[in-house]
Amino acid sequence: MLRGNILTSMIVFALPLLASGVLQQSFNSIDVAVVGRWCSKQSLAAVGSNGMIISLIINLFLGVSVGANVVIANYIGRGDMNAVRRASRTAMAVALVSGVALLCIGSVVARPLLEFMDTPADVIDLSTEYLTIFFMGMPFMMIYNFGSAILRSKGDTRRPFYALVVGGLVNVVLNLVFVLVFDMDVAGVALATVVANAVNAALIVWYLLREEDPYRLRVRELRFDRGELSREMRIGIPAGLQGMLFSISNVFVQSAINRLGSDAVAGSAAAVNYEMYCYFLIVAVNQAVVAFTAQNYGAGDARRCRRVFLAGMFLAVVASASANLGIAAFADAFVGVFTTSPEVLEFGRLRVEHVLAFQFIACSYEVSGASMRGLGYSMTPTVITVFGSCLLRVVWIHIMFYTGYDYVQLMHLYPISWTVTGVLALIAYRTITHKAYAHLPAEQNLDKSVQKVKNYG
Repeated sequence: MLRGNILTSMIVFALPLLASGVLQQSFNSIDVAVVGRWCSKQSLAAVGSNGMIISLIINLFLGVSVGANVVIANYIGRGDMNAVRRASRTAMAVALVSGVALLCIGSVVARPLLEFMDTPADVIDLSTEYLTIFFMGMPFMMIYNFGSAILRSKGDTRRPFYALVVGGLVNVVLNLVFVLVFDMDVAGVALATVVANAVNAALIVWYLLREEDPYRLRVRELRFDRGELSREMRIGIPAGLQGMLFSISNVFVQSAINRLGSDAVAGSAAAVNYEMYCYFLIVAVNQAVVAFTAQNYGAGDARRCRRVFLAGMFLAVVASASANLGIAAFADAFVGVFTTSPEVLEFGRLRVEHVLAFQFIACSYEVSGASMRGLGYSMTPTVITVFGSCLLRVVWIHIMFYTGYDYVQLMHLYPISWTVTGVLALIAYRTITHKAYAHLPAEQNLDKSVQKVKNYG
């Protein structure tokens, strides 16, 4: 991360992250595809309508894992390996506690959240069953994501990907067995996802138990280091709040879709799968930008930090725009993977054409925010996203509730909110970087930092 061609290094770093994201999203997509093909429309809507709620609750804690990634990577850039050790064990302690908390909270709030979202009466029982079982896997999901953040901070994105490959295969096999053989419907696909998450977590723990010092996981040494916890929270909580509030705005969108009936819910759920897949192109680049920026900022290299931002923006826009427009060109074929219903297919096609085709606009604020977080400024992109995307979407929906709306009008809020947020984020990035780089020492001692990292393997 500190030397060599940035564009090439970021591609090598991001590709396993992209593959990991695609595989992780495939857990839910496979659930949607299986119930869409072999169960009822209500089952498809039940699984699909839970996506926003799951994202809402998980994103808060995944944001904290971003904080761990930034803090550890920054320490690596400085060559402070004792601090790396403290931050790593604190991150895994947070993973364990937050996973158990999500398990307890999720089982209580599942049905009330679905009722708040006006989930259709013919869907809500199945939705509650799916969501309640899904939350059983939260401890495993948190362990996997925090463990992966530790490995990413040192440049290792391959082993988390290998773990997801195994988990993905388990998910596919168990989905088919539970649904086709045991006729378990939505309960079967939810249970398959829980088992797959357990496999992912077990593999990540196995990797960390055999990792070299200072990254090695020592279960008996797990504890909260107050200083490291504070640093990780200072970056992670704003990132998590951004993701959570972003998801809350999508819950309002999902509630509006729910009012249009189960066909709209199912069609939207089918199209959202492709939005998630394409978004992982941006997410993979973002994680590379965070890690590369944090290490180079820790090493005092402002010039390389700027080049990381430009390379990240280029990669994210080119990759996401290619995927967005490619899927939009064959919308019927892609949505048809998840459903055979003409009514559901039409709603899915409309979402692809009016939302997915413009998703690359989101690169403007996602990459800018990732760069600011890598520099340690996490609250600024959070505030911008809350205003530009979350608040704007909620206001848009409330206006339409009173004036009347159709499905296409509802979908237009996505590209509009992405554009507003992007403009604000780019302005903030320019201001923040000018301030951040002014504090770097005039004389950089990069060779010393790089040598400290090499000494630890």
